[in-house]
Amino acid sequence: MAQLRKPPGGRDARIMLLAQCVDRTGTGVWAAASVLYFTYVCGMDARQLGLLLGVGAVAGIAGSPLAGRAAERVPVRWLLIGCHLLRLGTMGLLLVVDDFGALLPVVALTCLAERAAKTLEMLFATRVAGERRATYQALFRSVANAGYALGAGVAAIGLAVGTTAAYRALILANGLSFVLAAVLVWRTREPAGRGLVAADSGAEPAAVPSVAPSPWRDRGYLLFVLLDMPLNLDDSILNVGLPLWLVHHTGALHAVVPVFLVLNTVLVVLLQLRVSALAEGPRGAAAAVGWYGATLFGSCLLIVLATGGGPWTASIALLAAAMLVTLAELMRSVSSWELAVVLAPPGAQASYLGVAGMSQSVQKSVGPLLLTGVVMAAGPVGWLGLGAATVGLGALQRRASLRRLAAPAGPAASRGASAAAAPAGEPSKRAGAGVG
Repeated sequence: MAQLRKPPGGRDARIMLLAQCVDRTGTGVWAAASVLYFTYVCGMDARQLGLLLGVGAVAGIAGSPLAGRAAERVPVRWLLIGCHLLRLGTMGLLLVVDDFGALLPVVALTCLAERAAKTLEMLFATRVAGERRATYQALFRSVANAGYALGAGVAAIGLAVGTTAAYRALILANGLSFVLAAVLVWRTREPAGRGLVAADSGAEPAAVPSVAPSPWRDRGYLLFVLLDMPLNLDDSILNVGLPLWLVHHTGALHAVVPVFLVLNTVLVVLLQLRVSALAEGPRGAAAAVGWYGATLFGSCLLIVLATGGGPWTASIALLAAAMLVTLAELMRSVSSWELAVVLAPPGAQASYLGVAGMSQSVQKSVGPLLLTGVVMAAGPVGWLGLGAATVGLGALQRRASLRRLAAPAGPAASRGASAAAAPAGEPSKRAGAGVG
């Protein structure tokens, strides 16, 4: 609570954290009610619902790079306000549209704007919190999970009523959260400049290259993003893998399924700041990537052990697995973003972080399919294979990140060399793109 009263970045960070909490509360309302709304109010079958959610997930992948690119030209706060208002508009359309074909673009726009908003929020954090961005990220994770929990509680009331009017009231509640979040963001002040603002550090700002490099031509950074995608699987394991494995492959009590999410929410709120302190800084973040793989492997072992146990043994094993998955999530949430920031060259962090933000969107699209179609189809061997692969990928990510950090003059050096080697006509085309 003391950190929330005086977060890194001062007044503007405090307002933004409140805006994020309000936003996540509304998102929690809709997340808990959306599937039932599309099923019972819009009359969709399972095939249509799966296609609708799949299209939304694919559209969300584009949100991060588009937001990062736009943030090099337009102030982040105005873009974020635009994302909130766009989501307000799409929520309003849900009140009057129930045709499947018309809902496809509405849901796609909603998911694109949601993913863009999340990237813009973290870009804002890098600019106002500076070198203490890991602490800000930890605070954000805590308030976001509290918001999700509050939203789910509000949704439970509407779902208990179960009428069409109740569902639409939940949509209005989500829309109201976007209005309040937009007003709060409007009250913030964004520091000038395109790169990292080390708030109150007293250090000289990093030199910004005259030509903003493109993340799509930076093979080292693209490798980081590619490896980061499977290192986000904790989300799918918690929300898809554990519940389905409990129901279909163990004798565990079904009442344990909602405890997974409750346990996750409580642990994130209580432990995020402590875990973030252990993984602070570039090298701490790189070390956390290795621990992520080991922790997720431990959770996979517990899932395998639960398969042959009795009801209570299996339940305890799966609850312990959920705790380890949450611990892995806590480490990933800090290490992934910290490395995405420090591995990007100065002056081009907005576009680079936009590309890095694709990791979670891709995981949300592919992760459930990977778990159900490959890992769970292979049985216990599939879980062991997933755990071993995560350990290997974590070690590879750690080694690649440390190598890039140790390169002469950091990431900017290799990017500057790439720009210098470009054809003479290209720099002049890209130079204008970097003006913020």
